[in-house]
Amino acid sequence: MDTAFLQQLEWLHILVATLAYFSLGAIWYGPLFSKKWIAYHGINVNDPGMKKGVAGIMLLSFVLFFLVTTGLAILIGRLELAGVLSGLKLGLFTGTFFSAAAISITYLYLQKPFGLHFIEGLYHIIGQALAAIILCIW
Repeated sequence: MDTAFLQQLEWLHILVATLAYFSLGAIWYGPLFSKKWIAYHGINVNDPGMKKGVAGIMLLSFVLFFLVTTGLAILIGRLELAGVLSGLKLGLFTGTFFSAAAISITYLYLQKPFGLHFIEGLYHIIGQALAAIILCIW
């Protein structure tokens, strides 16, 4: 496999797109859906043990978002995409057919409520669309 395209990746652009995708979570899992998300998962917010390791979880999730965004950047480069509409289409495609579908497959087996499929899946659809738009216009 030819890996020369890796040298053409714009790491600053990938970092900014990753920050946007990651930051969307503060809104998504904050004022928009926090109460429903907590209820669907059955989380006891008063449990002091729930806050242990949060910094590590956030750091690792950022690294994983960076991997997803790097994958988007590779696809954008290989497909020679540019512009808002191309980014929107790619993000909607990858978010729906890869992330949201994978989450729902897992949640079907865990018998999670459909509302949770919606909250989690739509977050990644919108997040990947946002990241792909940033990468396509920059």
